[in-house]
Amino acid sequence: MNSVVISTEWAFTILLAFGVLWVAFGWWLGRSNKSLDDFMLAGRNVGFAFASATAMATWITSNTTLVAPQLTYQFGIWGMVGYSMAALGLLLFAPMAQRIKALMPHGHTCGDFIRMRYGFWAWIVFLIVSLFYAFGWLVSLGMAGGILLSALSGLDYHIGMTAILVICVCYTLLGGLKAVIATDFVQTIIILSGVVLIAYIGITEVGLDTIHSTVSEESPQLLNLLFPAAIMFLFNNVFFGIGEIFHSNVWWSRAFAFKEKIGKRAFLLSGMLWMPIPIVTGFAALAASSLNVYPPSADMIGPLIAAKLLGKIGAIFVFIVVFSALASSLDSLLAATSDLITKDIYKGLINKQADKQKLFKISKYSILILGVITWILCLPKMTTLGALLNFTGAFVASTIWPIVFGLYYRRLNGVGAALAMALGTSCGLLAYWLVGFYVAALTSCLVSLVICLFALVLKDQKFEWKDLQQ
Repeated sequence: MNSVVISTEWAFTILLAFGVLWVAFGWWLGRSNKSLDDFMLAGRNVGFAFASATAMATWITSNTTLVAPQLTYQFGIWGMVGYSMAALGLLLFAPMAQRIKALMPHGHTCGDFIRMRYGFWAWIVFLIVSLFYAFGWLVSLGMAGGILLSALSGLDYHIGMTAILVICVCYTLLGGLKAVIATDFVQTIIILSGVVLIAYIGITEVGLDTIHSTVSEESPQLLNLLFPAAIMFLFNNVFFGIGEIFHSNVWWSRAFAFKEKIGKRAFLLSGMLWMPIPIVTGFAALAASSLNVYPPSADMIGPLIAAKLLGKIGAIFVFIVVFSALASSLDSLLAATSDLITKDIYKGLINKQADKQKLFKISKYSILILGVITWILCLPKMTTLGALLNFTGAFVASTIWPIVFGLYYRRLNGVGAALAMALGTSCGLLAYWLVGFYVAALTSCLVSLVICLFALVLKDQKFEWKDLQQ
């Protein structure tokens, strides 16, 4: 199949229009940013509608729109169901968001929590894990922009990758978290509309019976509920998704930014709304054989199927939907990672006397530097999106138990938390290389849990919760 379904002129027009729109919107919103809290946390005053929208839109990433179809194409039913289980991260984070806001009403980052709760060395290990994950996710989003343009318009991968990075860096730089959350709200509406439309057309145009019979004949393993690798992926992805959300400053910054008592309801709603989306986007991949679509790379299957179903006009809509999904995650990650660099690395390690005005400037510089580094790392397109994201699973799953125990139990100490994250990550990476990506997060999480439990038994600590309110 010829994958080029949008002309070069249309692709450039869409990029230019969205670029101007989002950057102008970011500038307009950024005019009211007068303080560090305004820029980093939207004034800690985000209401329920925007809170729910930004949580859901941020989690609808390149993974949901591109990797979920890829994994369904490779693993079948368990691929899309397993991916939808990542919603558990949002649902389980809901009560945690309320707890975080109560314990740290003046907090800025997840790094603040780890440093005050566990001490210096656990904080350093956590920062290493967080930055590895952040760059893995940033690179995957940049790559997805290039893959999207390449699949739908034939433009060079590097053009699409550069375009989405430049656009997101610009409006995040101008507007901070306010711009991120406001654009997320608009992008959520676009994404949901697109997903519903594609699902409806897929079912009516191809038909469930046709899809089932074709897959049964050509790739029966995709319908096999006992497909071993797919089952392992299911469990692995549960812990990967939980680890992604529990540890990431993307979500902690929202817990700090949402109004009092908003976080729990917002994350619950966003999780419930998000759960069916990977199933819908993944389901489209099962229609590949019926539609005679055979992508040159598995991570291109989603946009190619959608373009085939909707035609050239529909392909433009698909382009806009996936672009919105990418932007809604990339801007959030840029802002949240910039916060970590500003508050934890710059103020925590480099210039402890920096005032808020200085940190305001450093935060903006950080966004720009992150964009440049991500662009450089995206240039070679070293691997597929799925492989890249699952590599980071070994890192993030190791943080689940130190964070849970740290938030709800006084007894876990810093040595135990640091070892749990370090050894959990190491074992997860070994599993990734020796067994496969579908066990990396699972291994990391289990090793981390065992170490945390040993630490609780061997050395008791009674942490004072009031110490988190410094």
